[in-house]
Amino acid sequence: MALESRAALDGARLAVLAPRLARGPRGDGRPVVVLPGYGTSDASTILVRGYLARLGYDVRGWGLGRNHGRVLELLPEVEGLVEGVAKHHGPVALVGWSLGGVLARETARALPGQVRRVITMGTPVVGGPKYTQTARAYAERGLDLDAIERLVAERERAPIGVPVTAIYSRNDGVVDWRACIDRTHPEVEHVEVRSSHLGMGACPDVYAILADRLARR
Repeated sequence: MALESRAALDGARLAVLAPRLARGPRGDGRPVVVLPGYGTSDASTILVRGYLARLGYDVRGWGLGRNHGRVLELLPEVEGLVEGVAKHHGPVALVGWSLGGVLARETARALPGQVRRVITMGTPVVGGPKYTQTARAYAERGLDLDAIERLVAERERAPIGVPVTAIYSRNDGVVDWRACIDRTHPEVEHVEVRSSHLGMGACPDVYAILADRLARR
């Protein structure tokens, strides 16, 4: 967790580089849904959503309160949200931070016709919570981390039919960066940044990647 001390540095860099980031590739009004990480809510993604809205995207949070981490319970609600947005505004880009990225990937797996792109930030695609700082919290709730790891591996056998960009950092003090590497789907693009886990939502390098990938057709 000592690695997370650089979160303040990420925020300071964002303040300095904000004018340059504001000149990033412009959006065209297409919808983007940003999903928060474990234990957090839309409040944690307010900077990310504000930046993407400034670029010209139709940005929204998930509106489901705090992410309690029970993925299989949350998935139907996230899928319903995406289906509703896509019905009225066209295919949705999903940006997921940490566990929010797991929800983004699973939603894209289930609804490839309604999702156009997925971008994850510090998201464990191996082991579920097993290789994260939240492992103890899950274990204390009586959950079998090995069983979750097997379930994750089983679900990963089904392909994700949309482009996926996985942002990760070796300075991540919450999620082991090696758990962020998707070795099941070779077409997934991995992009390394120098950021803490908690600082990804204010890291200018992450913002530049978001702007570039979301602008791609």
